[in-house]
Amino acid sequence: MADTALTAQSRSPLAHAADRLAAATRSSGGVVRLAELPFLAQVNIRLDAKGAAADAVGLALGLPLPLEPETVVRAGELTALWLGPDEWLVVGPPGTQRDLERRIRSAAGDEPVSVTDVSAQRTTVLVAGPRARDLLSHGCSLDLHPRAFGPGRCAQTNLARTQVVLVARDQPRAGFWVLVRSSFAGYLTDWLLDAAAEYI
Repeated sequence: MADTALTAQSRSPLAHAADRLAAATRSSGGVVRLAELPFLAQVNIRLDAKGAAADAVGLALGLPLPLEPETVVRAGELTALWLGPDEWLVVGPPGTQRDLERRIRSAAGDEPVSVTDVSAQRTTVLVAGPRARDLLSHGCSLDLHPRAFGPGRCAQTNLARTQVVLVARDQPRAGFWVLVRSSFAGYLTDWLLDAAAEYI
């Protein structure tokens, strides 16, 4: 298994774009806020949602795995995203992926479970501000109106022809997380900056 521990030399997929994202946020006067949230721990879980392991894993993590499609459960610094009937993504603070894996495997015991650290596979882009929904709607076919995709919702979808996991954050004015594969992060950032030009 690859070592995903953070080192002093770790460089996020969007480190080269940090100044451009910050400049766009400043120029928009806060109407749109763009930033990378690098190195978040991301652990994919596959197990039987109706089995004993699901409840045990929820207890070990301190949050239940969401059972309603395309919903999010958040407790403390952890967020669990429903990705499918037997699949979830647990997102936590940078550097916690090994601890999360250990806790999940230990809780599952002998029950069949798949636990995969995908932290290095994706990065996270924060899209926030009063025009965040409008900006994302330029390249996403989902209905992003708050009635259809309000706080606590998530979806695997395409944004600007890039596969992403889109998360409507549950705190007031927290905006959206866009979880994107690292290899497509630069392209998506360029698209977001271009689409945000009308608000700058």
